[in-house]
Amino acid sequence: MIFESLDLNSDILDALYDMHFEQCTPIQEKCIPEILKGKDILGVAQTGTGKTAAYLLPILSKLADGGYPEDSINCLIMSPTRELAQQIDQAFQGFSYYLNGVSCVAVYGGNDGNRYDQELKSLSLGADVVIATPGRFISHISLGNVDLSKVSFFILDEADRMLDMGFSDDILTIQKKLPKTCQTIMFSATMPKKIEELAGTLLKNPAIIKLAVSKPADKIHQIAYVCYETQKMAIVKNIFKANHLQRVIIFSGSKQKVKQIASSLNQKKINCGQMHSDLDQAQRDEMMFKFKSGQIDVLVATDILSRGIDIDDITMVINYDVPHDAEDYVHRIGRTARADRDGVAITLISDDDIYNFQQIEKFLGKEIEKVPLPEGIGEGPEYKSNGKRRGTSAKVRRRKARDQQSHKDKKVRNNKKNNRLQSAIAEPTGKKTSTNAQDTNENKPNEKKSVRNKYRNKKDLPTAIENKQNRDQNKESDKGNMPNQRQKNNGNVKSANNKAKSQQYKNANRDADTKQVKHNKKKTKKKQNFVEENNPRRSTKYEIKNEKSESRLKSLMKKPLKWLSKFGKK
Repeated sequence: MIFESLDLNSDILDALYDMHFEQCTPIQEKCIPEILKGKDILGVAQTGTGKTAAYLLPILSKLADGGYPEDSINCLIMSPTRELAQQIDQAFQGFSYYLNGVSCVAVYGGNDGNRYDQELKSLSLGADVVIATPGRFISHISLGNVDLSKVSFFILDEADRMLDMGFSDDILTIQKKLPKTCQTIMFSATMPKKIEELAGTLLKNPAIIKLAVSKPADKIHQIAYVCYETQKMAIVKNIFKANHLQRVIIFSGSKQKVKQIASSLNQKKINCGQMHSDLDQAQRDEMMFKFKSGQIDVLVATDILSRGIDIDDITMVINYDVPHDAEDYVHRIGRTARADRDGVAITLISDDDIYNFQQIEKFLGKEIEKVPLPEGIGEGPEYKSNGKRRGTSAKVRRRKARDQQSHKDKKVRNNKKNNRLQSAIAEPTGKKTSTNAQDTNENKPNEKKSVRNKYRNKKDLPTAIENKQNRDQNKESDKGNMPNQRQKNNGNVKSANNKAKSQQYKNANRDADTKQVKHNKKKTKKKQNFVEENNPRRSTKYEIKNEKSESRLKSLMKKPLKWLSKFGKK
């Protein structure tokens, strides 16, 4: 079906024409007319089928036609991840290019204060469309920043992923604050029991639209390597040697493995980046921009990128770990062969993951081609399982990853300690043994000589029989010299002990003298303080008066003497 045959706004059709969108996908063909009628929708379709446009186009058409309150939130779209929220926002900007008066804001965590102020202003002024992650939106609701009393459309994108991430309670709390007349639309890639229960509580007489659930595209060439865990990195490096690959995503089950894989690929000078939950939002945005713009050839990621990320030119997807659910496998390999292009999906199956991969093959209804291991890597395990799922719990997987990482960290620390100890030991002993080294080096063969010279020198060395005879003679001579040596040693020991004792006595006497001197000084200081405290102090006024009186007496005594001296002269 062509988009022009649908009852959409003319401005939206102009935007679709400029974006070269002409034909509807099956999910768009079935969902758009039902949404325009105002019905609740439960859409189930695999990833990459155009679900985002299936709900954005009819909602934008309705908002452009008018009849909705201004300065209020009219549409709320919930997304499980920040990356998907950003992608929906970008699609909205393209579809609403020719629309006037329709605003949109993306609300998600991991941003700075300026971004938070922008979100707060947009929510308070009433943006027409709000695209949000559940955790961040709940925080705005708890702070009283959001008014949901006039919302007309409530959309859950990738609902099964949100339930897996534990957002079911948040979705229910948001739904309780919405008006009863709100139109609810739910899209999911899978249809487990949890989705059916959530749909029963949220939707009212919904139109259920199901397509081929969780089936990968036919243009994806799927192959697998059965190998041990230690052989995986060698296989990945061999894949990059054989082909000049530029647009590759490598999926791993844990962020610790993602870091290890990225570091080892960077050591091999492969232009590689990493995407996991330890990165903040600015780092995530920068990494996605570099990968989309071609600055990075390979991106190693967790399942963050397995849902809803639309990059058309990915040529290969490598599953470094086998996913534990068949749906996750389909979502991962669904990143390639998009927009009618070809793609390759390679899975590395360890001996612990054989049972999980057999379940994936049962789900897909076909057996995936097993490729022999490259030369020089060795042989892999047999593709047989015990019929038991090993290491299924997330707790066991996290513990195993932590143990592996901590074991490697311990090795690094121990190596560093040993190197420090060896360097510390080598510095002092190097000076002492410098004289002895010359003697020993004369006896030892030169290390720089070739192997032939070593064998030549062996001819000049004494034979094993002569060595035995020399050893026996040395033993007998040692036995004869033993008593004399013992006497000498005893004498040396006694003299050393006497010297040590005399030195101890001297040190003890010195310590006693210094202690006595300190004690006497303290006593004299105490006596002086005591005398000064007992004698009352006199002010300086009295001292000045005494000095004046003494000077007067001296002057009186001198006057008669002067007079007598004058009298004698006369």
